[in-house]
Amino acid sequence: MEFVDYLQAVTDGVMQGAYYALIGIGFTLIFGVMNKINLAYAAAAFGGAYASLGVAALIGTGDDFGLPPLLMFLVSAVAAGLFAWVVYTICFRFTPDHYELATLMATVGAFFLIEEIAVHATDGEPMDFPEVLQGIIDDPMIEFSDAFAVRGDLLTIFLLALIAMGLLLTLLYRTRLGLATRAVAQQRTAAQLCGISVDRTNATTFIIAGVLGGLAGAMIGAAVGVLSPLLFVPLTVKGLIVTVMGGLGSIPGAIVAGLLVGGLENVFLALRGITERDMYVMLLLFLFLAFRPQGLFGKKVLRD
Repeated sequence: MEFVDYLQAVTDGVMQGAYYALIGIGFTLIFGVMNKINLAYAAAAFGGAYASLGVAALIGTGDDFGLPPLLMFLVSAVAAGLFAWVVYTICFRFTPDHYELATLMATVGAFFLIEEIAVHATDGEPMDFPEVLQGIIDDPMIEFSDAFAVRGDLLTIFLLALIAMGLLLTLLYRTRLGLATRAVAQQRTAAQLCGISVDRTNATTFIIAGVLGGLAGAMIGAAVGVLSPLLFVPLTVKGLIVTVMGGLGSIPGAIVAGLLVGGLENVFLALRGITERDMYVMLLLFLFLAFRPQGLFGKKVLRD
């Protein structure tokens, strides 16, 4: 491989890492507010993407998807937000706060339930998903030279992800809802004494995280060209890796870690092939846990 090949792999990987970052942000938001892991998060995100395919199938005919790709992104985000609220209500709202294993196992059950629904609804077959620029331009490649080019669909997805991240940060740091969310995350009892509804704030946080996940699910479908139940587990694992590497509870960390994982994953793919790609990503996680367990932007972790 020459330098331009590495540059091509890193560029494509960083743009693909945008949806890893969105998945990681969703895990981070929920953990930051509730100090609990929602293992059904990525499944709810893909559930939203499948819901957008269902709506498109009801409207379209034959090979026509029935909805513009960007509108399918919106439907996916709304549906995933609804699924996330259902997961919160079932798995978190009425479970004991002091029994953390209860919510963890409940979300595992929700994960498999959503996955099985997708499997039975599609007979386990991959479903075509429209590319984000389908019907807009014929050739999505932006060529800078004979050896280096940028995929227009990945660039569009990357820009949409950046817009979503910017809106999220504005919501968290410039609105009353964001203030309430940060108050509950910092000190739940004090937030209640100030008149903030913890349950409402938690539910809203799940919905916001679900919307981001729905966008990520649709982005993955648009980038790959298909949706498959086989993607549920790998994206859950990648999201958790991004969350740990970025630092638990750190949104900037999740963003940087998502882009980092995407870039390095594509380099590993180019160097060692798809059979070894994920192995090196897991090795990267082990290195972080051994030498920087707090992640890139997390609080320092002390060992006894």
